[in-house]
Amino acid sequence: MKVFNGKTAADDYMSSHTLTFSTPELTLTRFAFWLGDMVPDPKNPGQQMPRIMNFVEEKDFAPTPLVDDDTFVPTGAMKTMGGLYGSVNTSTEANSKFCPECGSKLSLVAKFCTECGANQD
Repeated sequence: MKVFNGKTAADDYMSSHTLTFSTPELTLTRFAFWLGDMVPDPKNPGQQMPRIMNFVEEKDFAPTPLVDDDTFVPTGAMKTMGGLYGSVNTSTEANSKFCPECGSKLSLVAKFCTECGANQD
């Protein structure tokens, strides 16, 4: 996937231009025009290309795993408080149920067990 490296482009622009009295809008406008300037193409002598192409990089990103609501598996990244997933309130006996898989105490509205990840139907 081709990605624009804006941080490198902005650093290059700011290092070569003094913007002491510029407003943010003017700075952004000048930066956009600077990116659009035609510069010599380093790969094809005698040819020109827009400066922005110097900052476009080819990167390979790992695919993002999809979250399936029916097969939730807790990672342990979020600790439970009072037996409720994502809540700081402690549960009372009347507002709780138990997981049929591991027996941990859950909220009545819990969709998954916070300990074993079992689906609560």
